[in-house]
Amino acid sequence: MTSDKPKKTSFIQGAIPPEFVGKAIAKHQSKTTIGAHNIFLGQVRADVIDSKTVVAIEYSAYEEMAEQSLYEIREAAFARYELSCLHIYHSLGLVKIGEICLFVFVSAPRRKVTYEALEFLVEAIKEKAAIFGKEIFEDDTYTWKKNT
Repeated sequence: MTSDKPKKTSFIQGAIPPEFVGKAIAKHQSKTTIGAHNIFLGQVRADVIDSKTVVAIEYSAYEEMAEQSLYEIREAAFARYELSCLHIYHSLGLVKIGEICLFVFVSAPRRKVTYEALEFLVEAIKEKAAIFGKEIFEDDTYTWKKNT
């Protein structure tokens, strides 16, 4: 695994629009050695905590540290699984309930590996990336989200 600096950003300001997801999928149609894609879309839930309903999550990150972690997670996935492509995008800023905050997209010659790699990636992102969520309640109070 190399410790080169990441070249592109994994962060998107605000919610990840469905059009962004659609365009990412469309870009891979010309890659004819790919036999399977798998996608994880993390969506903000209207959780009820202490009788208060979450209406949004405000995401923040130590961006340089988080980008390095995401880069290392990507590299570990490529080393562990036979993947053709791999993309990770995470929201920063305010994301309302029902909106997408995490988009992980993997492609491979065969289907089974995409399931295994996707699970590995999502768990590693939750565990290792310096990304934080402040759950905003309907009464404008908040609590810091715990990744589970």
